[in-house]
Amino acid sequence: MRAVRLRLGEEQIELLQFLAPGGRPIPLDSRSNDRWFQHVAIIVSDMAAAYARLRTFNVVHASSGPQRLPDWKPHAGGIEAFYFRDPDGHNLEVLAFPAGKGLAKWHNAGGQLVLGIDHTTIVVSDTERSLHFYRDTLGVRVAGSSENYGIEQEHLNNVFGARLRITALRAERGPGIEFLEYLRPGSGRPLPADTQASDLWCWQINLCATRPAAFESSLRESHLQLISTATALPQAELGWRSALITRDPDGHVSLIGEGTPCTGT
Repeated sequence: MRAVRLRLGEEQIELLQFLAPGGRPIPLDSRSNDRWFQHVAIIVSDMAAAYARLRTFNVVHASSGPQRLPDWKPHAGGIEAFYFRDPDGHNLEVLAFPAGKGLAKWHNAGGQLVLGIDHTTIVVSDTERSLHFYRDTLGVRVAGSSENYGIEQEHLNNVFGARLRITALRAERGPGIEFLEYLRPGSGRPLPADTQASDLWCWQINLCATRPAAFESSLRESHLQLISTATALPQAELGWRSALITRDPDGHVSLIGEGTPCTGT
């Protein structure tokens, strides 16, 4: 496996390439309400400029174009967003916050166009069941919620008639986690039961903990799937000293680890 860690502002993302064995590609007919859907939201200071830059790279649109959410939505009004895909078909989002919305640091652009990563978004089939995993078991707090619908949301997600329950979660620091529960038309296809880490639709959320092994008993008591128990990881290049890997109720993968990625070095 080849691994590369990239930094954008204060946040990091890891790219994993499995040299052997190779994995399966993302299905060409993937939709934003399929439960393997996941993206990262990249914050920009100017949506028009960001979209123009993306167009120069001929990115594949996942939205019809940038969307400005209407002002009547108290938690989302004025936010501008656009979904597109990377060369492997992974969904990405660029997001611009109006004054008064989003973290304070996203309003200190300092002349930069691309500022950092605000959150990762996953499709869930049942918000309460997912909250039991992320909030009650892992200790991530709920930061806000909303119900979004309308023509702008349809064009953003490219799902006709989309009505979503959105729940935002945050830890003490780092990017947040956002749930999308499709109330209409309902969530799409489940994550394939035989998903392997090498399959290109398999994302992994990295969560930092002082003692990863301390989560094992609560994960087992909640009947959640442990892919691997807490294991020492001597690979100095990746920076993890120990970690376990688990799945949430919809199959999304999380690594709970300790090491230099948690210190920002």
